[in-house]
Amino acid sequence: MNRTRQPTLVLDGEPLGVNDVERVARGGARVELGQRGRERLLGSREVLHAAMAEAEPLYGVNTGFGSLANVRISADDLRDVQQNLILSHAAGVGDPLPVDTVRAMLLLLAASLTRGLSGVRPVVVERLLALLDAGITPVVPERGSVGASGDLAPLAHAALVLLGDGEAWHQGGRIHGRDALGRLGVGPLVLEAKEGLALINGTHLMAALAALALADAERVFSAALCAAAMSADACRGTDAYLDQRVHAARGQAGQSEVAARLRALLAGSEIVPSHLHDDPRVQDPYSLRCAPQVLGASLDALAYCRSIVDRELGAVTDNPLVFDADATGERKVVAAGNFHGMPLALALDTFNIAMSHVAGIAERRVYYLLAASSAENRLNPQLSPIPGLHSGLMIAQYVAAACCNELIGLATPASVANLSTSAGMEDYNSFGAHAALKARRVVERVSDVVAIELLCAAEALEYQRPLRSGAGIEAAFAAVREVVPKRTRDRPPAPDIRAIANLIAAGRFSG
Repeated sequence: MNRTRQPTLVLDGEPLGVNDVERVARGGARVELGQRGRERLLGSREVLHAAMAEAEPLYGVNTGFGSLANVRISADDLRDVQQNLILSHAAGVGDPLPVDTVRAMLLLLAASLTRGLSGVRPVVVERLLALLDAGITPVVPERGSVGASGDLAPLAHAALVLLGDGEAWHQGGRIHGRDALGRLGVGPLVLEAKEGLALINGTHLMAALAALALADAERVFSAALCAAAMSADACRGTDAYLDQRVHAARGQAGQSEVAARLRALLAGSEIVPSHLHDDPRVQDPYSLRCAPQVLGASLDALAYCRSIVDRELGAVTDNPLVFDADATGERKVVAAGNFHGMPLALALDTFNIAMSHVAGIAERRVYYLLAASSAENRLNPQLSPIPGLHSGLMIAQYVAAACCNELIGLATPASVANLSTSAGMEDYNSFGAHAALKARRVVERVSDVVAIELLCAAEALEYQRPLRSGAGIEAAFAAVREVVPKRTRDRPPAPDIRAIANLIAAGRFSG
């Protein structure tokens, strides 16, 4: 986590952006509660108190939860029921979530509460922000959310630390929640009415995972375009498939954008004109020729996913919501279903499918680079320095194929099968958290495949020297050569793949 030169983010109730999430989650940017946000919180709390004074049943305030919603809670027990809620719902299993994911989740929770529809006191938000500022990150098991009644179990584990329970990461160590509060110099938070429910009843885990996955996906997609363009030139493919008239005739926005970006990467290539009249190939394989159509469709799908996540980053996904009733006598506290994760679940299922195609077509180009040796394209079989004596990059394609096989499973939608919970009261769940957890893994595997293509394409480009490719491709080639030298004999490809994947994560490829 890099905390240098990060401007402070002020929570005032306005929507966050994906960049905001990443710079807090990974860059360590400070977060403060703004004056307008504080006023929203205070106003919301006043409305909740007014509603409570009317002695009507208010879900999660003076009632039980889920299938126990019909049980009224006495005034003397309103604090205890909120604390018990956190304790009972911290039932997660599996490996701990990464620190950046939990930090993003805490940020989204704090931002949602600050929008002033949850009825919590400012101190609740201030304690969440204190954890972020101190670099204290609750230990949160990754499994447990069904993506409907909020990300209940993961958020409950995060909230435990505010109560002086649970565990947290701090300065590389794992400490008890009470020690975490000690390092903050505060005591356990005593939850008031509605506050426990507000802490756990939202889509903040799946939205956090989605925002970070989208940030990573943008870098991977740019690298994938660099790899696609480099492969096309490295195997002496035609650039006719990028004719803008072709893509205008189709009218698909993503396709046209990808074609334009590929044209820009290839612009100025000396390789393309060198074989314009002597290459017997009339058309290249689909993995080259249809890259704009395939990657463009993925880009359009990612844009849809981004639009959903952008809206979620400005949303309130709590239940019930607290409104300032007007003169017509509308309800002050409304129980509904904004916690349901289906908008994100469908978008994330789409994300996983779209990104899988980015890897799938990249693997096919890797296969072609290694198998399509001929006098026309000047490539050695398997890009081996001495075929037979050296195996070259043969097994890199095997690894890409293995990654793509894993992606087939990861791209299977999580949202299409339902399991009921809470004695049937919560009878249709989204499982968006599972889709979001898969998205993190999807980005990793796609990055690996794109790294393998860049490794192979850079090696293949060496065979076209002294001719130069387009400036954009040469910049990507130079980035690869910073960490991976030309192959003169066999050596393990794994470190090279990992080094290029690190370049992708750092945003070194501008496609």
